[in-house]
Amino acid sequence: MACFFRRKIAEKLGRALQQSEDVFIPALTAVPVLKKQQGADFRLLIGTLRASGILPSSGDIQVQTENLATQLKQDNVVEHISAARGIINFKVNRKLLAQKLLEPFGNGENDKFGLNSELFNTLTTGTTLVEYSSPNIAKKFHAGHLRSTIIGNFIANLKQSLGNDVIRMNYLGDWGMQFGLLGAGFGQFGSPEKLKQNPLQHLFEVYVRVNKEAENNEDMKQAARDFFRQLEQHESHVVSLWQQFRDITVKEYQDIYERLGVHFDVYSGESFHQDQAQEVVQQLQSRGLLKTSEKGTGVVDLSPNRDMTNVCTVLRSDGTTLYITRDIAAAINRKEKYSFDEMIYVTDKSQENHFSQLFQILLAMGHSWADGCRHVSFGLVQGMKTRAGEVVFLEDVLDEARARMLNNMSQSNTTKELENPDDTAEKVGISALIIQDFKGPLQSDYKFNWDRMLQAQGDTGVFLQYTHARLCSLKQTNKGVEAVAFDPSLLSEQTCTAILQHLLRYDEVLYQSAQDLQPKHLVNFLLKLCHLIASAHRELPVKGSPEAVAQVQRKQSKVTTVQRSMLSPGQRDENPGHHTSKQNVKTTSVCVSVLFSAATIVDLYSKNRALYCQNKIMLVCRIGSSLYSEKHFSANKNCTITFITRQH
Repeated sequence: MACFFRRKIAEKLGRALQQSEDVFIPALTAVPVLKKQQGADFRLLIGTLRASGILPSSGDIQVQTENLATQLKQDNVVEHISAARGIINFKVNRKLLAQKLLEPFGNGENDKFGLNSELFNTLTTGTTLVEYSSPNIAKKFHAGHLRSTIIGNFIANLKQSLGNDVIRMNYLGDWGMQFGLLGAGFGQFGSPEKLKQNPLQHLFEVYVRVNKEAENNEDMKQAARDFFRQLEQHESHVVSLWQQFRDITVKEYQDIYERLGVHFDVYSGESFHQDQAQEVVQQLQSRGLLKTSEKGTGVVDLSPNRDMTNVCTVLRSDGTTLYITRDIAAAINRKEKYSFDEMIYVTDKSQENHFSQLFQILLAMGHSWADGCRHVSFGLVQGMKTRAGEVVFLEDVLDEARARMLNNMSQSNTTKELENPDDTAEKVGISALIIQDFKGPLQSDYKFNWDRMLQAQGDTGVFLQYTHARLCSLKQTNKGVEAVAFDPSLLSEQTCTAILQHLLRYDEVLYQSAQDLQPKHLVNFLLKLCHLIASAHRELPVKGSPEAVAQVQRKQSKVTTVQRSMLSPGQRDENPGHHTSKQNVKTTSVCVSVLFSAATIVDLYSKNRALYCQNKIMLVCRIGSSLYSEKHFSANKNCTITFITRQH
């Protein structure tokens, strides 16, 4: 693997500069593959050594580069060393490159590919709590929550694949004055029969109607205040109705999560911390942090000079707590209960100030662990519409993705007859939806485009699915090839070398995603891998080649094994009804899973692990699966989608 070569090069540098080889490991990077051009495998930026004090920061950088390059000797691992402008390039032995990169697959360690890298030694380990999705109860799952759900699921899977103990938490918006309105409105406009027939749709209709009524009706506003006051005082008939609304909502949300393949370890909510919020107020007061504003509200002064120019309101003038007060209480409670090492909140970027204030207040209260809290924010999706018009509910988005993909499949002459076309269309459609969302920086807004998203060519989720299907077909067509002794010298073509060079970058890409929690690095890595695989299909054909050549090409399927592993974390070969291309493929899953976490997907299919691990091709696929969630690769169980989170 890459760490073997990185360590060998670091040893040379350590001897030449009389330094520990460990200091060079982070400075050595795999070189991105350039189209139709053989290049070096690793490079060292001399500027990095100057910045860290290993080399003098003054003097001619090119002279330093050339002097250092001349001190480094070639051997049977590194066969060529060259100096460029401020860069030293290293080319490793080609036979050894193939042997070391494919070694884990021969040892039955497919699912560990790239995960034992030294690069991960500096990452936070231990327990990670990820709070994501977090919709409001008594409302249908809004399309605005799509991004939070899939991004949070990606982060949870990524952390888990890197060895962290992960707690997946859904912090529901289940408290606040809106329940006063809903409770009062249900008493006037609600119907128990309609609630049974279509629970969330009926509650949504009641909420819309009571909001409109309250605009010009002071009696309705007062009724809402009275209902919420009774709720806070735990009056049984009011709490019973609220609990009914909550249970109905969670059940319906779980159906959506099941469809997406997302799961949670904990369903929490604001209601869990209403009493603790009053304790927070007392703690703030005892520490001298609680001030009273001119309006009579309770505030915490966060201004640098303590001149009340930047305050955070934590208490209304009537003494009731606010959303941030309950967030403070929730954070303290979670630390006590789960002893997390880091906590990550996933919401849209409009809440950046909220979380900045939350972390500042926690630190001011003496909770130093708040330095381990992090807010991952994201931008908005623009122009998401179904054929019926503007999107309101997430269910509509998923239905539309399935319908459009089904239509595309029916019009394609490469689609075989399917046992369950609707199921296949949904998996491919949702993969496409997620890949479109993950390709760019999370904080950027982006314009939603159904047609571009569902294209079979280009950088799309459909292309990933198609690539995986072709690899599955290749393996099925050449059964028994893996039992043949593997000769790495057969992988001498530039097309094969390019794929191996690209795989060298995997641990670096994973490390980059682990640092900034951005899925784009892994997505783009997989898309590039798919393009390289497409080149290999064209340039190294088996069909139509002379028998002697075909035998060599078949033996090169060891690389195919790695490719497929990267692309298919959750593929299940027992689903013979799923075919996405003309090839006879057993599953529609794809490397897209990488977007969530390799390990996650493997665990999800533990009962099929023996069958799954027989397919060495699956390592590449499995790594890909990390980012995703099994749900979208033929009967997978872990994929999500969400845009706006914690809209309380």
